[in-house]
Amino acid sequence: MNNRMEKDIWLYRMVVAVLGVTVVASVVGAITLAMTGQSTPEVIVALGSGAIGGLAGLLAPSPLNR
Repeated sequence: MNNRMEKDIWLYRMVVAVLGVTVVASVVGAITLAMTGQSTPEVIVALGSGAIGGLAGLLAPSPLNR
């Protein structure tokens, strides 16, 4: 099963796209709330931070493939 996951590039592209959209949406939401004078909820910060961490984990080169 792991061999199929390595060859299925569309799965990685979809995951990266969803995480990227989550990052952009959380940043835009936080900026919009700040412009209206409201405080940013912690859940938006947590979603953005988690998505950035997920992207870093997916896009960083694997030490086994060097």
